[in-house]
This record gives sequence, C-alpha cells and structure tokens, in this order.
Amino acid sequence: MAARILTVAQQKGGAGKTTLAANLAVAYAQAKKRVAVADIDPQRSLTMWHALRQELNGEDSGLTVSSVGGWKLAAEIDSLKRDHDIVIVDSPPHAETDAKIAVRQAHLVIIPVQPSPMDVWATEPILDMAAKEKSPVLLVLNRVPPRANLTDEMLFEIKDYGAQVAQSRIGNRVAFAGAMLKGLGVTEFQSSGRAAQEIRALGKEVLRLSA
Repeated sequence: MAARILTVAQQKGGAGKTTLAANLAVAYAQAKKRVAVADIDPQRSLTMWHALRQELNGEDSGLTVSSVGGWKLAAEIDSLKRDHDIVIVDSPPHAETDAKIAVRQAHLVIIPVQPSPMDVWATEPILDMAAKEKSPVLLVLNRVPPRANLTDEMLFEIKDYGAQVAQSRIGNRVAFAGAMLKGLGVTEFQSSGRAAQEIRALGKEVLRLSA
C-alpha cells in the first residue's frame, strides 16, 4: 500500500501528543507494518524515548526514528515514505514552518485533546492550519477521566468546531507512563489492558479514515 502520513499535532503542552505518537507507532509495528517516526518537536521527547527503547530492549526497536526539521523536513518525509507503510510525524507545539509542512504532507492530522476548556481552545490554530492546507483532521479525546459529565460537556463544545471526533477515546491511565519509562508502548507493556485496547482501536480507526 502507499505510505500513510499521520501528523500528530497540538499547540498546548501536556496534551499527550508524543505519548500518542509513540504508542500508535508501536501498535502499527506489532501489526507488521513498516513504521517510521519523524520527530520534529524541538524537545525531542520521542527521540529520547526511542533511545531508551534501544538501550533496554535491543537495537532492533521495530521502528525507524528520524529527528529532523527545517528545510530538510519535506525531503526526509518523502524519503521515509519510500521504505515504510506508515510515517508518523510528531510535530512541534507551535504553528510555524515545520508544523505547516507536517500538516500539509499528512493524509490525516491527529489532534489529541484533553477534556478541558483550555485544550479545546488550543485546537483552533491547528484546525485553521489544516483547513488552509486542505488536510483532514481527527480530534482524539485523550487522557479522559472517569467523570463522564465533564467529558460529555467538552465533546459538545468540540463538535461546534466542525471537525471529526474519533469514536475511540484514550483514558487517563498510568500504564502509558509505565510503558514510556521502559521504552515500550502500552500494547507491549500490558498487551491485554484497557490502555492497549484503546490504542489498538484508535489505530484501526485512524487507518480507516486516512485511506
């Protein structure tokens, strides 16, 4: 199949952007996809996670991770597309040139949103950018607490933005932190747990919508 470019983007820090990118990458690799990740976030958190993954679990991590940005970014994404089924871009938390390139290249822009007013408001710049670049968007409710009333209120407000909201929701689960500390995804760390089930469900939904 032609490579899918999936850009994970969110301006607000702490929304779980990098954690979501890493866990989707691992889930796709476990499903026998050739997966590359372009880490263009200046914090390089995903690159550090991948280095830990190689240190603790062996050099063959099952993933290709590239830390790149600036004028080389578009060419690097094109290069990764040639040898992989899925390229996940962990974008920077601002609406500058690198983010625009990542959004423009994407078959689907995945925006993690915690169910809080500040997170919902922070989606506007990315939604505006995606609209200008004519890139489809999927809002993913992330770190969802068990308080259903709050989540439902935020979901009602999110729908006013006119963007598609994923049916799959990702709960606020300690398994994500535990997995990241070991250089793993939750589908490896607790393969039958709720967090792993949620990531797999989201991964399938993303592939279906990005086709």
